[in-house]
Amino acid sequence: MTMSERKVFDDHSGPRTVNAAQVWEAKAAMPANNDIDDLADVFHLLGDPNRVKILIALSGGRMAVRDLAAVVELSESAVSHALRLLRAHRVVGVEREGRMAYYALADLHVRELLRLALEHIGHSVLLHPAEQLSSTSLLATEECDRPHDSARWKEDP
Repeated sequence: MTMSERKVFDDHSGPRTVNAAQVWEAKAAMPANNDIDDLADVFHLLGDPNRVKILIALSGGRMAVRDLAAVVELSESAVSHALRLLRAHRVVGVEREGRMAYYALADLHVRELLRLALEHIGHSVLLHPAEQLSSTSLLATEECDRPHDSARWKEDP
């Protein structure tokens, strides 16, 4: 940061800032408030461990409620309720075949979000210092070609 960037700007047209250009760019990139609300709702949904388990189970492909209930060890009613919430926020979708309903992740973005979150906790030893999280590899079934992925298991300096 240069000295001019460190200068606190005060042009009386708004709050005092350290880097007015950076503040302007960040504000210009900010999504609309309704999009922020939708995003917060999705992250709130992901705050429930049972819903996260359901999403991880669905990362392997579409499943019926009964099978999901067996995987996550919840009642079918509890799984159905969780799926209703996830579906309402377009995190999962449903396909019907006759009387059977099969649920799946809504799109690849959801799978990538889960993969990145699991990768993040794998790097965040301070979150769970007593255990090494082997689950971080659950969704990393295919190799990514981004430079940071090749070194993802190396310790940060």
